[in-house]
Amino acid sequence: MSRLTHLDAEGNAHMVDVSEKDVTSRSATAKAVVEMLPATLSLILEGKAKKGDVIATARIAGIMAAKKTHELIPLCHPLMISKVTVDFLPDTAHSTIEVTAMVKVEGKTGVEMEALTAVSVAALTIYDMCKAVDQGMEIGAVRLLKKTKRPVG
Repeated sequence: MSRLTHLDAEGNAHMVDVSEKDVTSRSATAKAVVEMLPATLSLILEGKAKKGDVIATARIAGIMAAKKTHELIPLCHPLMISKVTVDFLPDTAHSTIEVTAMVKVEGKTGVEMEALTAVSVAALTIYDMCKAVDQGMEIGAVRLLKKTKRPVG
């Protein structure tokens, strides 16, 4: 098993030094799934949730979360993110909403944590805005789908 990069030789946590790495074009895509009652999904899709537009609010929350990942996850580097998208795919047959986020950066470290944070916070926002009508919602299947790294230029 390879050595954990966030621990030094004595086992102390530290931020990884990326100063010698090359700047590359990186992206990451993550997803989460929110399960809910059919009536809850209908409220969201019809724009009738009492707290407002659930999808628009969750999209903004996901974008903001990606940008603030370094403030939430210890030892993450602050990044100059160049793009974040947060998309939603409702599935009426299974009464779910799939949340997908894609994050891009030109930098010395990847954006996996930013994409995972974006989908997590977007899913939590859906939960928060609908919890008054459906406390049985479940957030799951949070995972990294893809990451890329290419030379700049």
